[in-house]
Amino acid sequence: MEIRFANSPAETRQMTTAELRKNFLVQDLMKADKLTLVYTHYDRVIIGGVKPVSKTVPLKNEEELKADFFLQRRELGIINVGGKGIVTVDGVKYELDKLECLYVGRGSKKVSFASSGKKNPALFYMLSTPAHKEYPTIKYTKEQAAPVSLGDISTSNKRTIYKYIHEDGIQSCQLVMGLTVLEAGSVWNSVPPHTHTRRMEVYFYFDIPDGQRLFHMMGEPQETRHLIMANNEAVISPPWSVHFGCGTSNYGFIWGMAGENKQFTDMDGTPVDTLL
Repeated sequence: MEIRFANSPAETRQMTTAELRKNFLVQDLMKADKLTLVYTHYDRVIIGGVKPVSKTVPLKNEEELKADFFLQRRELGIINVGGKGIVTVDGVKYELDKLECLYVGRGSKKVSFASSGKKNPALFYMLSTPAHKEYPTIKYTKEQAAPVSLGDISTSNKRTIYKYIHEDGIQSCQLVMGLTVLEAGSVWNSVPPHTHTRRMEVYFYFDIPDGQRLFHMMGEPQETRHLIMANNEAVISPPWSVHFGCGTSNYGFIWGMAGENKQFTDMDGTPVDTLL
């Protein structure tokens, strides 16, 4: 498990492109038959991914956690962005189709990941946060996530939002998680931009076609920077940073947050005409 420490706005202003990518971009999350984990000290969130192809991949305990098992003091959110897969939690199997979500509560001892077929393997993306109480393990389909259509094709941001783990959905200690899918012809996400100093956030971009890229905007509202991202890559967004982007094609992205509260609407707007 890779460990990443937090960066202040002052030092981030001085970073080169390579330094920005090293500190905030998370690549190679979907390796065949291998679990990849990154521990960020922004609210102690763990970002993970796994692409089980020829075997079942367990969620192993990590020495850095100083715990008896991975979820002894943590909770876990999982969203599948690939073929049909199976997540087994303490002997109970949960089948996840594409864009379905599974929340795994604190205290679950054994978690493993498998695909239903080798030709179209599952792609499990996950976020884990510290947890202070147990909530039940629950699966949600995208239909249960009460999809909401927003935006307009005239502003290139017509999209559907699916909320899975939040105040009015799957209950958790502090994890908030859902996804957004942009329609053909729409490329902008999270506009108008915002920050929320009470929570950090992670974006995971998926279904970006081969040869296309995503321009993710970050930094303080008057000190913006950008990262060019490819398919199935994630970006860590500090509480002080804006987080919005534009693709060379339409795409989907999973958003996940952790911090002081779980209010989806808790954000401090930064109008487009104020950005620098």
